[in-house]
Amino acid sequence: MADTICIIQTTLPGEWTEPIVGEWSSSLVQDGIAACVQRSRITSVFRWEESLESAEEWRVQLKTSTHNKERLVEAILASHPYDAPQIVSWDAETTSEYASWIEG
Repeated sequence: MADTICIIQTTLPGEWTEPIVGEWSSSLVQDGIAACVQRSRITSVFRWEESLESAEEWRVQLKTSTHNKERLVEAILASHPYDAPQIVSWDAETTSEYASWIEG
């Protein structure tokens, strides 16, 4: 495998319902900056403002082309409800067929 795509992961509030998370996710695909979005409910444990927290959240993983990475990060930041959202990304090797599909 020699082709590369970008995977970006973030979290959304657990109190958001499936339709809200679905709309948020779908808008990024409809805008053409994410090719695929996967979402699932998780429990996060983290330190926030000097205390240990545990919260239900949505894990959202987005696949995009390497040239759309910055546009996608900007779109996530523009619409994200958290003050300091988790946005992590990494490049992943994949098949040329899947990379072509991600490119659109």
